[in-house]
Amino acid sequence: MTITLIILLIASILFVSGKVRSDLVALCSLIALMVFDILTPQEALSGFSNDVVIMMIGLFIVGGAIFQTGLAKMISSRILKLAGNSETKLFLLVMLVTSAIGAFVSNTGTVALMLPIVVSLAKNAGINSGRLLMPLAFASSMGGMLTLIGTPPNLIIQNTLSSAGFEPLSFFSFTPVGLICIATGIAVLLPLTKKFLSKKGKEKTEKKTGKTLKQLVEEYGLADNLFRLRATEKSSAIGKTVAEMDVRRKYSLNILEIRRIDAGQHRFLKTVTQKLASSDTAISHGDILYASGNADSVNRFAEDFGLELLDIHATEEAKERKSLAFYDIGIAEILLMPTSRIFKQTVKEAGFRDKFNVNVLGIRRKKEYILHDLGEAVIHNGDVLLVQGAWPDIARLSKEDTEWVVLGQPMSEAQKVTLDYKAPVAALIMALMVAMMVFDFIPVAPVTAVLIASVLMVITGCFRSMDAAYKTINWETIVLFAAMLPMSLALEKTGVSNIISDAMAGGLGSYGPMALLAGIYFTTSLMTMFISNTVTAVLMAPIALQSAVCIGVSPIPYLFAVTVAASMCFASPFSTPPNALVMQAGQYTFMDYIKVGLPLQIIMGIVMILALPLLFPF
Repeated sequence: MTITLIILLIASILFVSGKVRSDLVALCSLIALMVFDILTPQEALSGFSNDVVIMMIGLFIVGGAIFQTGLAKMISSRILKLAGNSETKLFLLVMLVTSAIGAFVSNTGTVALMLPIVVSLAKNAGINSGRLLMPLAFASSMGGMLTLIGTPPNLIIQNTLSSAGFEPLSFFSFTPVGLICIATGIAVLLPLTKKFLSKKGKEKTEKKTGKTLKQLVEEYGLADNLFRLRATEKSSAIGKTVAEMDVRRKYSLNILEIRRIDAGQHRFLKTVTQKLASSDTAISHGDILYASGNADSVNRFAEDFGLELLDIHATEEAKERKSLAFYDIGIAEILLMPTSRIFKQTVKEAGFRDKFNVNVLGIRRKKEYILHDLGEAVIHNGDVLLVQGAWPDIARLSKEDTEWVVLGQPMSEAQKVTLDYKAPVAALIMALMVAMMVFDFIPVAPVTAVLIASVLMVITGCFRSMDAAYKTINWETIVLFAAMLPMSLALEKTGVSNIISDAMAGGLGSYGPMALLAGIYFTTSLMTMFISNTVTAVLMAPIALQSAVCIGVSPIPYLFAVTVAASMCFASPFSTPPNALVMQAGQYTFMDYIKVGLPLQIIMGIVMILALPLLFPF
């Protein structure tokens, strides 16, 4: 028992200090429990095969697919625009939309998605974004209380309850609690943010690490000179390569890319294939060619090869407007170094397409933009080239650091590109997963439903690859949780949990179940200010359950007290990742969280202590 307490104490100190990664601390604690023979290897490693851990991995993938397809962004941005120029309406919509998304997606991912949307809408409406960003972070945590999968502590209390032989909670058992959290949050934050955060963010200056893809398209006027041509059944271009059509020399056109849409047997499962238009690319029926050049040359090219010219009103299934869409192919600027060997060479002689498989779309020379007859354009010192190609090929350009510098971060930009044509697929899979978890007549376990959904997201192309799906998983959280689960087993095995729960039941329990509930809630709330909410929930859930059993009452309200207290931590910018994410963007100080977050945290605790026994009687 003593050794277990020492290991827990050292781990807690390291968690609080933050000087060592939390997942490493958890793994070292796990190893120590095995070394001192407190847990067998099978017991110590049981966390890595736990249903909750597997569900968390699957949920990271499902949430990542919702972001990758732009589904959440699409819905949230449209709803938030309803606020117009009203600060109160925008505040309420930010709280409600963020909470709704947070019910199904991790709170960190929700804030990362919503933050740029909220800042942009606030700026356009002339509203101070500083008043909205802290509520945004808090709402993401509140929304996590709406469903079983909203936040890890919910999964933890579900696991604790079912492991003890009690009836498991349903998917929407958490919804009434979540609604009370959101209502309390709105009621408290509406006046507090107006009083303390009204002046925040007014002097904010944005640092730009690089131009967005949209900005590059607008700056170089690509859309103004962009034409789309479709190869019809009667087109003589079918079967011919770009080189055979002699597009550059004969028509002075630059074929930027060829887009091929494979709708398969179902419109929801269509796939857009982007091909860089190299000289040996053959044209197929239905292909859409993106060509840059003057209108007369494009019309002549279309007539010669029987191509259908799509005007701005024509609808392409993958994109319903005349613009460059970025999926697998992107654009970036490269700044030529003074020592570059390609000066005085033409673009064709520089061989960007042959060496790096990228096209040069334009040249920025001081304030002049060169967009036509680029093959014969001579490269000068100080030129900035706009290049187009597959994202990995653009990133490969950055390795030639003696020749040029790639402006911005290509792979970071690639991660922002959404597969928007897959949004209906992601929505359908998400709805299927929720249905399997909600309806009892579907004989599928929750973990199975999550695994099915995560695999379907990959199979249907909501991710570019399996590697992209793996990158959405927060492995630090997974390892931390899996390694800390056996700690609660060690506390039970050595009798520590019984001693603590007996002490709480004997002390606070003697004053009644309400006093015990308050004690468990505020103990958890205090611990979460210093330790991860996941770790706090793992440690406190079995103690709460045993304490309730000791005084002969239902453990459900006590376990809910643990998950709510672990999730509703607002008094510090470092208590949850969402709080930290908005700190710099909103120009908040630590005292701002004390002024706004601490009152909310205390009021939330009082409301929950009164509400939980009404929702889940003792």
